[in-house]
Amino acid sequence: MKDLVEEWSGRIQPFAWNLIIVGLAIVIGLVVKFIIKAVLNYNKNHTDYSLFRSIITHFSRPMNHFVPLLMLNLMEPLMVLSPQYDLILSRTVEIGLIISFAIVLISAINIFEDYVYHTYDLNKDDNLKERKVRTQMQFVKRLLASVIIFITIAIILLSFDNVRKIGAGLLTGVGIGGIIIGFAAQKSLGNLLAGFQIAFTQPIRIDDVLVVEGEWGRVEDITLTYVVLNIWDQRRLILPINYFIEKPFQNWTRTSSEILGTIFLYLDYNTPVDTLRTEFDRLLTTTTLWDKRVKVIQVTDAKTNCIEIRVLVSARNSSQAFDLRCYIRENLVKFVKDNYPESLPLNRLVMKNVDLIKPETPGNL
Repeated sequence: MKDLVEEWSGRIQPFAWNLIIVGLAIVIGLVVKFIIKAVLNYNKNHTDYSLFRSIITHFSRPMNHFVPLLMLNLMEPLMVLSPQYDLILSRTVEIGLIISFAIVLISAINIFEDYVYHTYDLNKDDNLKERKVRTQMQFVKRLLASVIIFITIAIILLSFDNVRKIGAGLLTGVGIGGIIIGFAAQKSLGNLLAGFQIAFTQPIRIDDVLVVEGEWGRVEDITLTYVVLNIWDQRRLILPINYFIEKPFQNWTRTSSEILGTIFLYLDYNTPVDTLRTEFDRLLTTTTLWDKRVKVIQVTDAKTNCIEIRVLVSARNSSQAFDLRCYIRENLVKFVKDNYPESLPLNRLVMKNVDLIKPETPGNL
């Protein structure tokens, strides 16, 4: 085989021979890409998820450059080049192959992420375990991607002799340099450590319901340095990740998504509470928002002009609890207004020993 290659390279001009080698590497890459695309188009409408399809999807684009570069790296010894150009081409292909391989590794992480997201689906009422796993996966994915990029840059730089010599000289001052970098990047390192703590101790998770800075919302994203809170009115609250280590906040889904909701009614003293309680029981039986755990209606305070009635209900999650509270409040107020209007709050004015004023007559003018 080697003799055949030498024979053909001797018959063809070096420049043309080198072009043939490069073209052959590109053609092989395009053939592999065509096969991948054909398989993807065949499988994309068959199932919502499959591991094979995820591999094809994420590896399709990196293979555009990884396979040609790999083939070119293998076939580079067959090219006819002067030592100077051979070194330049070899170094360029190696660097390109290192970068391409890093992209392939990051794509492999995305494949694993797809598998985790498929296995732990958030679309169910009690998704505590799924939110735990997704939070850890999201943080680990970003951390691994950062490590891969850092190592790739380091390998590329260390492939140059001059950079290696400079690095060896800098090792003597690494202690002082580390202290300086530590002070300069103190906040960034603090955020990174806070990210580790949040990922594994999990005071918050993806899709948790939080009340932070007086705002109600769900955790939409957790990065290495900040957290994105999707507020109920579609605004986004961005907070540094160490905020959730240093400051208090409310987590309504820490151990379960189930929650209690409270409604307060202020009615007159003559309100028939037992009748109101019967209507409350009837309302709960006509809605699917109530999870059948808690139902309480009590007079919790007696004020000067009215009584305070507290209604306590339970729901599967905070969104359903809000809707249930509105439903109960609206219908109880309507029930009182339609059947016992005198039970609505009244302001009474009692007048005693007041002389009647005689009607005016022309003689009194």
